[in-house]
Amino acid sequence: MVISRVSHGLSRSLRLRRPFNGSICPVCRGLATAAEAVSSTLPLAGIRVLDMTRVLAGPYCTQILGDLGAEVIKIEHPTRGDDTRAWGPPYAKHIRGEKQDGPGESAYFLSVNRNKKSLGLSFASPSGVSILHHLVKTCDVLVENYLPDTLQKYKMDYATVSKISPSLIYASITGYGQTGPYRKRAGYDVMVEAEMGLMHITGSRDGPPVKVGVAVTDLTTGLYTSNSIMAALLGRAKTGKGQHIDVALSDCQVATLANMASSALISGQPDSGRWGTAHPSIVPYQGFKTADGDILLGGGNDRLFGILCDKLRKPEWAKDERFFTNSVRVENRDLLLELIEAETKKKTTKEWLDVLDESGMPYAAVNDIQGTLHHEHVLARDMVKEVEHPMCGPMKLVNTPVKYSYSKPSIRTPPPLLGQHTDEILRDIVGMDASKIKDLRAEGVVS
Repeated sequence: MVISRVSHGLSRSLRLRRPFNGSICPVCRGLATAAEAVSSTLPLAGIRVLDMTRVLAGPYCTQILGDLGAEVIKIEHPTRGDDTRAWGPPYAKHIRGEKQDGPGESAYFLSVNRNKKSLGLSFASPSGVSILHHLVKTCDVLVENYLPDTLQKYKMDYATVSKISPSLIYASITGYGQTGPYRKRAGYDVMVEAEMGLMHITGSRDGPPVKVGVAVTDLTTGLYTSNSIMAALLGRAKTGKGQHIDVALSDCQVATLANMASSALISGQPDSGRWGTAHPSIVPYQGFKTADGDILLGGGNDRLFGILCDKLRKPEWAKDERFFTNSVRVENRDLLLELIEAETKKKTTKEWLDVLDESGMPYAAVNDIQGTLHHEHVLARDMVKEVEHPMCGPMKLVNTPVKYSYSKPSIRTPPPLLGQHTDEILRDIVGMDASKIKDLRAEGVVS
């Protein structure tokens, strides 16, 4: 039964996970050992994931699964690894080991690969494919983000591996999906943002379309995929059956147009274009310049607009026939916004934050990334964690965001070095002896 498989997976996971090989510092070995005890309380403890993804959407998905306790085995090219290992600067410099003169570990890679084990493996050779097939037999989930049909020639497509393991959950992440006229097109976040509507509604009112500041389509696709995998695992517990999950960046982007897509479908009219920080049907609800920066103000209803008027020391605006309801504020948008900004420019952002404190009015400073990562609330919510990296020493990473009352998702192990766990995985899971591993390494099959 599937449930017994998960149960066996739990004991297997706790038994086989080893901290690090002998070349890693004792501090890291101790931390990894302690991490195993924590992982046993996590929702996905006992689930093993074969991660054949790279760059962002796939690794973000598998990192979520790892945060929740899954054992994630990341397959990487034996010499260059995940593409993002070379995406920098910035890099975290090595302070230990033989590569202290090298660039170090890419910040990009570090952002989406914690709680994983790295197996440096080429599956261009039959012996590499054989290793993957052996791993498939021991895994609950496989996640890949190759173009459709690419993995057929390596016998790692769903039709093949589902015969090896019928209960396997196999998730494919692509730009445009397994079907449709664009299925063979490579899909990058910015291209999908452009083609699937997001870029057209992003940017200043009179400016050109712009992409979102982070690769949001990749990230939402990773979220959708992790959610779908967990749903499929629940389904498997009832039916015993695995299945193929087809996830496309294009589909996820269309889905996350949300109310904007609904408005277009219901009205049959073109969208209202770009609004910057403003809202098309609520005024005032946007950013305003201050003496030294910007602040967001949200007068979402007439009561909140009245509070804002009081705090701006312009109580008469709330009774002005041009502004006293939201509908007339929308009609007189340009005039009202000009009047508000004339006031907000008279004080600094900090001064306005103090004025608006405990007013009940929605407001926020516009912070840069450093300001965000040092924000008192971010720190109070434990969203920045310092971890010990085997070669880079102490480093700070963004923590997993969701808090549980019983389980404690966390950064149990730092993002791995390329091939850091090759020997461990081949020895303990595949069952190879040291001489066979040595031969594969000499042949360039593993690193």
